Amino acid sequence: MNSLFPAQPDDHDISIGGSQYRLLLTSNDLLLQWNRITFWKLSMDLKAFTHSYAPVSFLAMNASGLYLFSGDGSTVVMHVSLNLNSGSSSDFFRFGRLGFDGRFKIMSFINGGFVEEFLGPSEICQIPTICGKLKLCSAGTCSCPPSFTGDSRGGCVPADSSISLASSCGNISSLDSKSSFSYLRLMNGVDYFANTFMEPVTHGVDLQFCKYLCSKNCSCLGLFYENSSSSCLLIWNQIGSIMSANKGRVGFIKTLQITPISEGRSRKRIPLVGLILIPSSALFLVITFVVLLLWFRRWRISVMLQRSDSSSSAELEMSLIPGLPIRYSYNEIATATNNFKTQIGSGGFGIVYKGTLSDKTIVAVKKITSFGVQGRRNFCAEIGVIGNIHHVNLVRLKGFCLQGRHRVLVLEYMNRGSLDEALFVDGDDPVLEWKDRFQITLGTARGLAYLHSGCDHKIIHCDVKPENILLNDSLGVKISDFGLSKLLTPEQSGLFTTLRGTRGYLAPEWLTSSTISDKTDVYSFGMVVLEIVRGRKNWLLQEEERVYFPLLALQMHMEGRYLELVDPRLEGKVRSDEVEMLVRVGLCCVHEDPAMRPTMANVVGMLEGGIPMADPIVESLSFLYLYGRRFSEATMVENLTLQDPFALQRALTLATSTSTRHGHPHNREKNNNDIISTFSYISSQQVSGPR
Repeated sequence: MNSLFPAQPDDHDISIGGSQYRLLLTSNDLLLQWNRITFWKLSMDLKAFTHSYAPVSFLAMNASGLYLFSGDGSTVVMHVSLNLNSGSSSDFFRFGRLGFDGRFKIMSFINGGFVEEFLGPSEICQIPTICGKLKLCSAGTCSCPPSFTGDSRGGCVPADSSISLASSCGNISSLDSKSSFSYLRLMNGVDYFANTFMEPVTHGVDLQFCKYLCSKNCSCLGLFYENSSSSCLLIWNQIGSIMSANKGRVGFIKTLQITPISEGRSRKRIPLVGLILIPSSALFLVITFVVLLLWFRRWRISVMLQRSDSSSSAELEMSLIPGLPIRYSYNEIATATNNFKTQIGSGGFGIVYKGTLSDKTIVAVKKITSFGVQGRRNFCAEIGVIGNIHHVNLVRLKGFCLQGRHRVLVLEYMNRGSLDEALFVDGDDPVLEWKDRFQITLGTARGLAYLHSGCDHKIIHCDVKPENILLNDSLGVKISDFGLSKLLTPEQSGLFTTLRGTRGYLAPEWLTSSTISDKTDVYSFGMVVLEIVRGRKNWLLQEEERVYFPLLALQMHMEGRYLELVDPRLEGKVRSDEVEMLVRVGLCCVHEDPAMRPTMANVVGMLEGGIPMADPIVESLSFLYLYGRRFSEATMVENLTLQDPFALQRALTLATSTSTRHGHPHNREKNNNDIISTFSYISSQQVSGPR
């Protein structure tokens, strides 16, 4: 009996005793998470075998085992063999479920009874809440570690009653905010369940700096410090059980000092009582004056606090996003960037500077310069999305600043700059080799595939272009700038209304009332791929040549002359099969009909060879003839602007209806003479495609 589980899971989690466990199928693995913190991966289980690195599309289970398949339905990415023999039993069936103990189980019903065939995690102490908060799990036995004692909730608290555990951001009290933090050291030979599955916050720092990072972030409740690599791992938002394991890490739990309320009151009463007992009318007047003065000052403070609360409520709301990275003060950011001295880039919502943190880490600092509602919303989106994304082909958010009107992102630094700087070079600058171009294309595809199907929610980048594809010295590729992205829920994923992105890479549906989806990113990616092949912008204006390259690529594809499209600076040092592959993939991605474009997961499969190469559909690319003809007149209309925002939509609608009647692309170009006057007044920079 077969059962399927898709790779785009819903948001229905199993809630157990206030803690959330969920089974999550991503584009590359099957995960178990507690409060969105991973504590088990199928790929790390000893019973799992990995066969391919193609993106996972669905999970299936049959009589022979558990399988993770790619999008073509035949390529096995990973499998677990289940060898229980059903024999002649007619009532045999197998199913998987997430148990209330947080473990994924595969059960079989045979001969009137249930048999457990697979259990993950197999080690009971790997379950986050198996023993309770801060309790030590050792070989299935639970106990409080030294310096801790049990509490009424089944967890552990400091044995010293003068200190208490620090609260997370959502539960901050006045005691937390006014007290300095200290750290209670855990015994040697213990570890935390999440340490195996998350990256350290930073490397090459000492223990004191690690404590400093935790103290500066209210989301941090503890830390583990790894001496061998000087790495710092932080415990975020909630604390589960700890377990016996000798991983070379030392754990510390964040605590604060408890100050008895009565102590402060008693100190205030003694001088007041002494003064009252002095039989002097003059002194009585002085006391009356002092009391009135104190009351007035307290009244002013309360008014100021109320005003401060109302103005800072939005700040608090934004700062309580779960999973936030390190928070820096504005002074720390200014010091790191030498007062924003070295600018390395700019975008729609801010300017990017080069900076160096106190631990000597070089970072890119994006200073948000667009204030108001839209700018603040963009900042929240970037924090919520980038902060929880960890993928080798996506720029990582290392920290942020949220202070007053200052909004700053601290991002991973890519020292080679952007793809456009490496690809569109002139003169004697070194040319990007073909093998590097192919790997950059594949890395970009993998990053977009993760955004579309590997995250908890689908993310549409909306501004895929060479300027947002960054490189390092080894030509590792990472996608940057989520300032124009939108995080979509399943209900919202089909609707997206605000025009955004960069001319030259915008899909045709941006210019009409059509639905915007992840296929919009696919179109932009296709345009970038064609530019990677040619080594120039898709629209060239030269003295003797005006070429709309996507149209030229279509024509060469129809004639099988792929090598004529390659960047001549490469001097033929290319692989012909890879050239054909990139041209065909690029053309498939720019189909006019979004439904005919492949998903980014399928693009990765084609580039890796796990999925058969698709053929571009010429009929869905005939609009390139219209674009090509219109842009051949760019010199006549370059200085004109579009006054009527609906004129382009009407013209495109007329063009589409004309194409529908006449079919063949050459007929379409012929019948475009009927609408030549309409398009003659549209600048080439107003139409999706070349720029």
